[in-house]
Amino acid sequence: MMKKLILSFFAFLVSMSAFSVLADDAAKPLQLGLREAATPQMERIISFHNGLLILITVIVIVVTALLAWVLIRYNAKANPKPSKTTHNVPLEIIWTLIPALIVAIIAMPSLKMLYYLDRNDNIEMTLKITGYQWYWGYEYPDHDGISFTSYMIPEDEIDESKGQKRLLSTDNPVVLPIDTNIALQITGDPTDVIHAFTIPAFGVKKDAVPGRMNETWVRIEKPGTYFGQCSEICGKNHAYMPIEIKAVTKEEFEAWLEEAKEEFSMNNNETMTVAYYEGAY
Repeated sequence: MMKKLILSFFAFLVSMSAFSVLADDAAKPLQLGLREAATPQMERIISFHNGLLILITVIVIVVTALLAWVLIRYNAKANPKPSKTTHNVPLEIIWTLIPALIVAIIAMPSLKMLYYLDRNDNIEMTLKITGYQWYWGYEYPDHDGISFTSYMIPEDEIDESKGQKRLLSTDNPVVLPIDTNIALQITGDPTDVIHAFTIPAFGVKKDAVPGRMNETWVRIEKPGTYFGQCSEICGKNHAYMPIEIKAVTKEEFEAWLEEAKEEFSMNNNETMTVAYYEGAY
């Protein structure tokens, strides 16, 4: 019986890995596992997660086996005269040191990965992100101060023929170049609440705190459209402030910049923001 349970558990783990490999950025029905990585950051997170999964599996098997042994060996029928021993110093030392050693083994690669995710000294461009109730604002300070707001496309306006997705697609997607080290400066409107900028495929999750600038970085390796959402409960429309990022080649990004300079001039952007906000909800 125990052998069948172990085999079933490992089959479940294999199915999780298969779904993780096959998944694209948009989640699919019955999908299990993490999103497919689009950045080296997410690749490291997945690798670390898979290593922990093996360690956790071993721990669960060992603890389950110990519990089964105790239940069988020391039940009332098998052990009618129980021992009255209250202390076993060597055993207590062992069950204290082993968990401490496991935590130390986990801590070293974890700290190394956190340091890698935190910042990069070879930044090529910057994207500033501001969280509002309930939409996002984006600025490109290295590119003539291009800035715009990004709202969720209402459900009744979704055009699936254009690849738009319910609750995820936005009216103004962020456009970023691939193979570029990009600094993400994330903050919140000073009069607003805390939001969280989260892109699963990038391995990015940072709080947008009013009056504070949080920073991380990303390097996108694959062209495509990537989605995220605010993951901090921020009010009644928390579920309706998605993030849509289009990753393009550097040449396509330069072409988009020329169009964006015209479309997202300061005056046009302010007019568009006010008009959309008044009719959004």
